[in-house]
Amino acid sequence: MNYGKKLFSLLVFLLPVLLVKAQITTTPNNPQDSSKRVQILNYTRQLTFKTIDDTTKLTIIVGTVKMRQGTSLFYCDSCVINNNTNVFEAWGNVHINDSDTTDIWSNHLRYLSKEKLAYLDGNVRMSDGKATLTTPDLEYNMETNIGTYTHGGKVVNKKTVLTSQEGQYFADLKDVYFRKNVLLKDPAYTIKTDSLLYNSGTQTTKFISQTTIIDSSGRTIRTKDGFYNQQTGKAEFGQRPEIIDGDISIRGNSVRFDDSTGIYVAEGNAIVVNKKDGTTLIGGIIIQNKNTNAVLATRKPLMIIKQDNDSTFITADTLFSARLTDRFGNKDSIVVDSVKGKKIAAINEKDSTNRYFEGYRNVRIFNDSLQAAGDSMFYSFKDSIFRLYQDPVVWANNSQITGDTILLFTKNKKADKVQAFENGFMINEVQKDVYNQIKSTRIDGWFIDGNIDSVRARGLAECIYYIQDDDSAFTGVNQSKSDLIDIYFAEKALNKVVFRSEVTGTLWPMKQKSPSEMILPNFRWQEERRPKSKFEMYE
Repeated sequence: MNYGKKLFSLLVFLLPVLLVKAQITTTPNNPQDSSKRVQILNYTRQLTFKTIDDTTKLTIIVGTVKMRQGTSLFYCDSCVINNNTNVFEAWGNVHINDSDTTDIWSNHLRYLSKEKLAYLDGNVRMSDGKATLTTPDLEYNMETNIGTYTHGGKVVNKKTVLTSQEGQYFADLKDVYFRKNVLLKDPAYTIKTDSLLYNSGTQTTKFISQTTIIDSSGRTIRTKDGFYNQQTGKAEFGQRPEIIDGDISIRGNSVRFDDSTGIYVAEGNAIVVNKKDGTTLIGGIIIQNKNTNAVLATRKPLMIIKQDNDSTFITADTLFSARLTDRFGNKDSIVVDSVKGKKIAAINEKDSTNRYFEGYRNVRIFNDSLQAAGDSMFYSFKDSIFRLYQDPVVWANNSQITGDTILLFTKNKKADKVQAFENGFMINEVQKDVYNQIKSTRIDGWFIDGNIDSVRARGLAECIYYIQDDDSAFTGVNQSKSDLIDIYFAEKALNKVVFRSEVTGTLWPMKQKSPSEMILPNFRWQEERRPKSKFEMYE
């Protein structure tokens, strides 16, 4: 018996006095809430004695120890209880069951029963039934149900594993606040950040600092704010996040997406860059379908088609782009032009040219050598043709072409050819209020290095053009009709007119006709509709 007492005394002095409150007897002079008392429910052996100075009473219990404080249960192999300081210390198979909602295991426990503070170390493990935290040591407040670790921890929730240097676990909310070197790994994605919040109940991750997310497909997300719900696949990011998905990058003041539908929505100065197509799309709102690569932009959208020295800028009230095969199907041939009945060959769905884009209302196109406007537009990457509808107009240098429908052909992303169908009209400004004009059923124009080179007018063609000498002085004005007329340009100005069929007309001396009289029917010089610069396209 003396040997046993010495052994327990040695144990008491060698180990720091720890955690939970020993049983306190309620007296009239010192009433205490029963929820504050620690009750001993089970043990195999007990020793009670005082320390050398007779001021501290210690109770030592061993063997299948079970205690209770309020709705919390404590289990261990052995325990030393200090009745004076309301502290107990436990060793071996320590287990805390807190209100049947949270379980904590460790090798060692020090518990302050009055404050309900538990300090655990040695293979600490904590679980709320869904997620499990492991850490070298843990401070757990059983009053607030908040656990804190500062020497590294790992949380496992099904296949999701999250590690960090520090963390706080809010058991009631099932929230964990992670700090310093945070790494979350899931079969679907990996997250690296300095701080984040994770809810094990909803499996929602909240981002509160600079964060990088890489998913299994290689998609990268950089954000400072937002959330991702693992169960629903929905996410929302703020503070101008960036999403890089293959050849496509998406930015905006805020971006949200739904993995179940593959839909991205970027709002506020949104930008979508497609490196494969060489396009940049800007708008107040941009909606992208990851599954079909369809994209819709509104609120002053702008599309930029990248070129070496002369990028093309396109605006409209609404811009939309998608795959040709999604719109027309993958048949032996696809009709893409109702005016000419033009067909294009069947397209491989993975072909980079399997795309088109459309503009609706107030379409405008600008590059340094050519500008255009119309009510609506269709462009196919397969044949590189802009199709302009409803009062379309095309400008090249000092020339303007109009018609009921205009096709603008491009080659290597530069203007190559233009066709105006029905009520074709070309105007070439010689100087203010002086115009060369040609109108016909159809007008075809050709470009070299982005500059208009020649024009052919066919079908009931009429023309008015001013004749100038070598010093550019006006010598007369020609007003003629022919079924086929060719016009040639040199140094961006009209150089020669050739009538290819029977011609009727008059060559007027300059003194007999004023420029205001020399106007063909339906003449409209529409300079006010013409985009003046690429900066204007951003407005």
